[in-house]
Amino acid sequence: MNLELDEIDRFAVDALDGYLVRKDLVRTFSRQFPVPTYVVEFLLGRYCASVDPDEIEEGLEVVQRQLQSRTVKAGEQELFKSRAREQGQIKLIDLVTARLDTKTDSYLAALPSLQLKDVRISAELVSRHERMLTGGFYAEVTLDYDAAIAQEKNGRPFGIDGIREIQLSSRDVLEKLGRARAGFSTGQWKGFLLRSIGMESGGLTERQKDALLLRMVPFVERNYNLVELGPRGTGKSHLFQQVSPYAHLISGGKATVAKMFVNNSTGQRGLVCQYDVVCFDEVSGVSFDQKDGVNIMKGYMESGEFSRGKESIRADGSIVLVGNFDVDVEHQQRVGHLFGPMPPEMRDDTAFMDRIHAFLPGWDVPKVNRDLLTNHFGLVSDFLSECWSQLRGESRVGVLQGRVQYGGALSGRDTKAVNKTVSGLLKLLYPVAADVPDEDIEWAVRIALEARRRVKEQQKRIGAAEFRNTHFSYVLGQDGVERFVSTPEVQSAGGIGDDPLEPGQVWTISPGADDEHPGLFRIEVNEGPGSGVKILNKPVPPAFRESMGYAEQNLYARAQQLVGDKDPRQHEFTAQLRAFDAAKAGGKVGVGCLVALCTALLKHSVRGGLIVIGEINLGGSIEPVHDPVNLVELGVEKGASAVLMPVSCRRQLIDLSDDMATRIDIQFYADARDCLLKAIQD
Repeated sequence: MNLELDEIDRFAVDALDGYLVRKDLVRTFSRQFPVPTYVVEFLLGRYCASVDPDEIEEGLEVVQRQLQSRTVKAGEQELFKSRAREQGQIKLIDLVTARLDTKTDSYLAALPSLQLKDVRISAELVSRHERMLTGGFYAEVTLDYDAAIAQEKNGRPFGIDGIREIQLSSRDVLEKLGRARAGFSTGQWKGFLLRSIGMESGGLTERQKDALLLRMVPFVERNYNLVELGPRGTGKSHLFQQVSPYAHLISGGKATVAKMFVNNSTGQRGLVCQYDVVCFDEVSGVSFDQKDGVNIMKGYMESGEFSRGKESIRADGSIVLVGNFDVDVEHQQRVGHLFGPMPPEMRDDTAFMDRIHAFLPGWDVPKVNRDLLTNHFGLVSDFLSECWSQLRGESRVGVLQGRVQYGGALSGRDTKAVNKTVSGLLKLLYPVAADVPDEDIEWAVRIALEARRRVKEQQKRIGAAEFRNTHFSYVLGQDGVERFVSTPEVQSAGGIGDDPLEPGQVWTISPGADDEHPGLFRIEVNEGPGSGVKILNKPVPPAFRESMGYAEQNLYARAQQLVGDKDPRQHEFTAQLRAFDAAKAGGKVGVGCLVALCTALLKHSVRGGLIVIGEINLGGSIEPVHDPVNLVELGVEKGASAVLMPVSCRRQLIDLSDDMATRIDIQFYADARDCLLKAIQD
């Protein structure tokens, strides 16, 4: 059980003695006993808060004994009841809830591990521990058995004589944490926070650390709405189920309005009033029992209020929605959008999406394995969760005043969402208000802008024109440079680099059709001996086949102008269309097809960062392009540095914003040969 203390451990032991627990000790009891992690940590914090190996060994024996004798495993209910009868009194650790029985004008408690719903409890105890009326809490319970009462008709022999809340923290926890923070560098503090939730930061990339810290924001920020979708096994639900007693996890199934918000018949307030964080696990399977359930939730996510009759009730519980992708993120973007795994009533609702403050990229979080779990000291979960709960009453938005300006693409909701995320991240880094250096502000702003932009990107994919501008930016300082923040998955799914493509490869944008939005494609053509054009896509999109057919005929008819003395009829071309958006048809891309065929034959590359737009007909004329402004904006979004368009688009592009016009080089061509010459890499 010996542990070699590192620098973070030594700082922590000096500053937070009595509030630390070795996280490897916690894992020794993991899943052995039917209680959450924070209950185990409470006991370890009580008996093993030491660096002395002998004291730790002794403490572990005590914790083991208590958990063994006081927790009820499945099938042991009757054994514990029997002990209570024989001994008159037993102690156990259980989730305690209570209700008022109006028939007898008395309170009755429930102990789920013993399957008891009618346990006597005094009004004084209930008054002292009101949380048992609003969802309950884990406690050490002294349970009595009265044989005399058992003889009575409808007697209730079991009664609670005493309750000791699983609560280590006190009201001055933030001051203690703030004093401790002063001894850490920012990097060390991030590592210490991650250790406190059981993760070792040494094996994580910066992006992985940032994603895990973003997970914590709902705990410290009131009315914060977060979505996390990603692969299985990344510990999405663990934080919300095991680490904090102030969080509640709803696992699939129906989410009743009465349970979530308010029960109209009893007046009892719901989960958003009782807990700091309400997390929907496996969100794809969640549905509301009422048609207007999602609307009530939307209203609450926007304002933090919901109505009960004429009364408006305010709550500050954060909403977290977590779920899994069945495919990788790139494929998810090709087949739809990143909100695809959400329930149908939320999936394509842009108004619902607009209330999401941040979309956490779950694919950036590593799958939890033994190597990523820490063996070092971290904060006792109860102390940590109490600090987080108290931080909810503060804001760090004031830190941004006069230091950060957001770009013009952010709407009012965007700004609010970004500010809430920044505030939450800065509260995690600086639990007590302090002078925050520029680099930490910039770190928080970049994470917040990216997480919010990811929401806007999905709204844009659904096709809402109002969300077209997603180019989020910020300026740090009075004379700072405007910096743009992208979402990496967009780049990975179809980002256009500056490097020239292989001969025969061309970036193009299909303008779409009535039932399809514009989309980015890459045409890839290989040339070999033989004749004709063979398309490898299965099935071949009819619209792309048509464009490729026009390109092939123009190549044959104008071979001298396009490829000189090479005879294209003596070569076989194999073509493939790769889609990088939800669009799949690949229609009206004939000019791009023709450039791809020519460059494959000529063994020349197309310039890096270039998109070729346009359709050619059998006669060799260039077809008009519908809504070229939208296509140029899409090109900018995808990272293009230049775009080649028919000269007929010139007048329509007057409507292009100054910002867009300065970020991309727009060139025009008169015919196919002109386009080819301007496209080829020098």
